[in-house]
Amino acid sequence: MDGSTDVLPEDADRATLVARVFDPEVGGPCVAAVRGSDVVDLTERVPTVADLLDETDPVAIVRHAPGGQRWPLAELVEHTLAGRTDRPHLLAPCDLQVIRACGVTFSSSLLERVIEEQARGNPALAAGIRQRLVDVVGESLRGVRPGSPEAARVKELLVAEGLWSQYLEVGLGPDPEVFTKAPVLASVGLGAPIGVRRGSTWNNPEPEVVLAVNAAGAVRGATLGNDVNLRDVEGRSALLLPMAKDNNASCAIGPLLRLRDDTFGLADIRQLTVSLTVTGRDGFVLTGSSSMREISRDPLDLVAHTVGADHQYPDGIFLFTGTLFAPTQDRDGAGEGFTHHEGDVVRISSPRLGTLQNEVTFCDQAPPWTTGLRAFMRNLAARGLLRER
Repeated sequence: MDGSTDVLPEDADRATLVARVFDPEVGGPCVAAVRGSDVVDLTERVPTVADLLDETDPVAIVRHAPGGQRWPLAELVEHTLAGRTDRPHLLAPCDLQVIRACGVTFSSSLLERVIEEQARGNPALAAGIRQRLVDVVGESLRGVRPGSPEAARVKELLVAEGLWSQYLEVGLGPDPEVFTKAPVLASVGLGAPIGVRRGSTWNNPEPEVVLAVNAAGAVRGATLGNDVNLRDVEGRSALLLPMAKDNNASCAIGPLLRLRDDTFGLADIRQLTVSLTVTGRDGFVLTGSSSMREISRDPLDLVAHTVGADHQYPDGIFLFTGTLFAPTQDRDGAGEGFTHHEGDVVRISSPRLGTLQNEVTFCDQAPPWTTGLRAFMRNLAARGLLRER
């Protein structure tokens, strides 16, 4: 058994899987299909993932289109997890898509955002505020549909108790929070370091299902993501959300993109469970899980709020759908909650999507993001891949 089995979905033999491979021989990325134990280069047919997702039948292309270079999947995974960037290795399975993210789509995350704001980013105050919220609304808001009369009543109750928060509007109101998580091409993939800003004392991973959406707004598939978040920064002010969310190496996506096909559809996406394990060099272990069954807004509703007549994305989007998981387990001291340490290994897994693994570092120590759109287009042009099709 090779190491790639730890990365792949449990039913990989039936899944339609898209990889993005960096090939040092061509100095750039390749769109590729996972076919058995091999990964097959499809870049001559579809030079970008955005092109693939806009095709009429992307599944047929991934399964049957003639390919070029072939790489053993096990070797790609080995190189990727070992950080061998001088060898062919896996990248985040997105390219020209804008990386968008939805917040406060689970009731527990709504309560935690209110706690962050009330605590002004101070983790030592979180436990007391959390208990006060529980006293007012109970352990969970599960089953309360945003925009409903019941949601409005819950909001009124919290406001009356002096617990008003702008997060109540996006968590309970008719419109979701949708923000830009990362610039185009800035996401890191399997095995890459993930970054938190030096000086942050309260931060956490956010394991999420990420939807691959084409230019027409159609959900073509799904993958896993880590929406790394600085809770102390966002807690100081929601206007600091860009600083809390968009930093060097703070967005991880992968390991592969699973397309919708006869084995995996929207109903399956709505049932996905995402598990998280954080293992520290200090022996600390944090575990948790998030179930799409408990999301307060349907994935298609999130897409419809993001893509439509009021806002177009000609190259598509990858859309983080939010997380149920908000760690409260104390790590460094009583009442201080969880925060990352350098060297934490974060594993985000789902049986139908595989495992995304990354190690935590500081943003200023992670490899700098240097390959932007100009470099990407120049590489494709030098390879003769930008011709009319």
